[in-house]
Amino acid sequence: MPRLRVTDPRRRFAAAVATGVLLALSRPPTDLGLLAIVALVPLLWSWRGTSPRGAALLAFVSGCTYYGLLVSWAWYFGAIAVVPFAAVLSLYWAAAGATVARFARGGRSHPLLTAAIWVLAEALVARWPLGGFSWGEVGYALHDLAPARSLAALGGLPLVSFVVVAVNASLVDLMLREARRDRRRMQRAAVATLAAVLAVGVLAGAFALRPTTSGQLKIAILQGNDLNRDLTREERDARYLPTSHFELAKQLTGRYDLVIFPESSLDEDPRGDTWLTENLAATATRLRSAVLANAVTDARDGRAVNTNLLYGPDGRLVATYAKRHLVPFGEFVPFREQLGFIDAIEREIPRDFAPGSKAGMATVSGHRIATVICFESAFGHQIRPLVDSGAEVIIVSTNNRSYRRSANSAQHVALGQMRAAETGRPVVQAAISGITAVIDAHGRVVERNGLFNRKAITTTVTPTRGDTPYVRFGEWVLLACIIGVLLASVAAATSRRTVRLVDSETVEARA
Repeated sequence: MPRLRVTDPRRRFAAAVATGVLLALSRPPTDLGLLAIVALVPLLWSWRGTSPRGAALLAFVSGCTYYGLLVSWAWYFGAIAVVPFAAVLSLYWAAAGATVARFARGGRSHPLLTAAIWVLAEALVARWPLGGFSWGEVGYALHDLAPARSLAALGGLPLVSFVVVAVNASLVDLMLREARRDRRRMQRAAVATLAAVLAVGVLAGAFALRPTTSGQLKIAILQGNDLNRDLTREERDARYLPTSHFELAKQLTGRYDLVIFPESSLDEDPRGDTWLTENLAATATRLRSAVLANAVTDARDGRAVNTNLLYGPDGRLVATYAKRHLVPFGEFVPFREQLGFIDAIEREIPRDFAPGSKAGMATVSGHRIATVICFESAFGHQIRPLVDSGAEVIIVSTNNRSYRRSANSAQHVALGQMRAAETGRPVVQAAISGITAVIDAHGRVVERNGLFNRKAITTTVTPTRGDTPYVRFGEWVLLACIIGVLLASVAAATSRRTVRLVDSETVEARA
């Protein structure tokens, strides 16, 4: 096997960029998922022998490359959206790089430690600040691989990311040229790590809890916006969006358990609009079905509310859900007064949304369903409690129209696959302009409707019960990573203290 030697700073920089490119290629639109198994190798190689500051800089460059490509759909909102966005997200990579390099300088280098540090950085970016952003976690690259989804059922997406990083770090240790003693130690650690990863994968596949089915739900999803552009004033006045969806609903025949009008399908609050109320009630009573719709409603304080409204088969409103996890700079503007000089903010987001406070849980045909809205499906640690509370199906109502024919929608479906795998629950991703997808309890996409393909999708969904290990035990992987990093920190501090004591005693003896 050829040995790699870290030398020229320009090679380090190129390696950092290469990781960003390879990791982006592992995600949609190219979706070459297996690339993730080696994508981090160039970056981890470039860190070898660098200072914490140098490793942070290389990681920042790599992160900017990755996120710049991954969220390139943010360019629709201009450079002022994507450039600072990618830069802020890359700071978490920089922190991980600096931490790994600091441990390495103290002789504490191990693939499992590198993986633990990386996973903790991902956990932080998925939670803080402003609710976090989970879109870029490396584990999502393996959304189409059944073994990876089995790992997600065992320990959530963090376990998938942990395994991916550990494999990459092990490959670097196997390839680097080091002193003979260090090389043997590192190779043993790398081989042991790869063996452990293989064993965990086999166990996850063999003993993963198979959710038990609890019946069937006949569902119709209305994907009614086929316009890859903003509506004209005439189209808004003619109420194009609700009209389009009601026309699709009229094509349905027979009886359904649930008909879904996706996010933004209604242009007004139906509770104050007789035309909307009558049409929703007519759809529900004709099909003898519950109807889930979405509209922007008004809060008492003047802010907007992204609201799901559930109507019973008799046409009466039975439940509402207000989106809890809002999109920063999409549904609300932090520090609005301080950023008032940016004209685009007031133009694109004239008023903030108010977050809801209660989970979206309801009963449809005797089955408990959980409803979330768009961005919320990106956060496994927020979906898990819904299943722990009894949800048998997860409904994701979304509007990705603003991102046109970019990879955003395909990336969003991949996130839904991991949520299904983590929880052992089918996920119905209802998108107003696509991609609409039906995902089974194992994370497999069983039905899909493409972008801007106006269609009523009818399907049968199988609700499930029973807890996956991830649902039952929660974020145990993060806890294990925290404990591992703390133990490594204590060991490093103890080692440094011992060295200082020995050096001090040596100086005293010579004196």
